[in-house]
Amino acid sequence: MNHPRPPVRRYAVLAALALLAVLAGCGDQPAAGPGAAGTGSAKAVAGADKLVPCPTAESRPPVANGLPDISLPCLGNGPDVRLADLRGPLVINVWAQWCPPCRQESPYLAELQKKAGAKVKLIGIDYDDPRADEAVKFAIAQKLDYPHLVDSDKQTRVPFKIGGPPLTAFVDAKGALLHIHYGAFKSQQELDQLVEEKLGVSW
Repeated sequence: MNHPRPPVRRYAVLAALALLAVLAGCGDQPAAGPGAAGTGSAKAVAGADKLVPCPTAESRPPVANGLPDISLPCLGNGPDVRLADLRGPLVINVWAQWCPPCRQESPYLAELQKKAGAKVKLIGIDYDDPRADEAVKFAIAQKLDYPHLVDSDKQTRVPFKIGGPPLTAFVDAKGALLHIHYGAFKSQQELDQLVEEKLGVSW
């Protein structure tokens, strides 16, 4: 008995949707494995003391159109950081070591930190990452020499409208969230240009 063949168009649409998801960024990471950052502090992870310590920020009232009133632990040494206390010029990059586009754009962020110096602050957020040990290794290997926070519970998902990492937020000196760039940067020039356009910083 012959069975009808499934329509080709259905598979073509599904394949196209899958490709768009890959191009846009990484989706949610599934189950956590050994070394998960979930409930424990990432500070106990080997090598975490080699990361740039997280800063102590002055407590401030939340800003309209500013960063969410969320506190996140430090991936390295240092206190928990309340995002609403942060002021710019600031670039916040949401990443995960399991995310290929995050790995592709990481040299641009490392170069920005070197070139901009004290003119622009950078903070990373290790998002929904089941392997704190691999996250620490990644940040060290890629020379991401700025503080990193941990969002293992996806607290930033709603306020930043995160479908998956990477994304990069630009915050001005008053704490206002000016712009969010979704997906990976394709070049150093693209990142540098956004810093200049959104934060008014050049070097």
